[in-house]
Amino acid sequence: MASEKVVELTQDNFEEEVINSDIPVLVDFWAEWCGPCRMVSPVIDQLAEEYDGKVKVGKLNVDKYGNVAAEYQIMSIPSVFLFKDGKVVDKKIGARQKSEYKEMIDSQL
Repeated sequence: MASEKVVELTQDNFEEEVINSDIPVLVDFWAEWCGPCRMVSPVIDQLAEEYDGKVKVGKLNVDKYGNVAAEYQIMSIPSVFLFKDGKVVDKKIGARQKSEYKEMIDSQL
């Protein structure tokens, strides 16, 4: 079950929720059929709870919103990008440990 703190990103709200955000945004690019994405999902949910108020956490389904994924040249999933001030400041490709995502976030706070 997804955390209610995780924002479902779409092509319609991506700019508002990510690019124009006044706090860093962690974006999980994923798809339903992706096994490693399902492994990472609970970790992303935990991060949303732990960093609530400091970092916004969102998930973007690459099958539904391929144009957004293409814009960020997503070639493999899961891809977890960290945006700050509307720009990508860090990214991790493939399933990673929670500690790696935390390091990525902490370096921008």
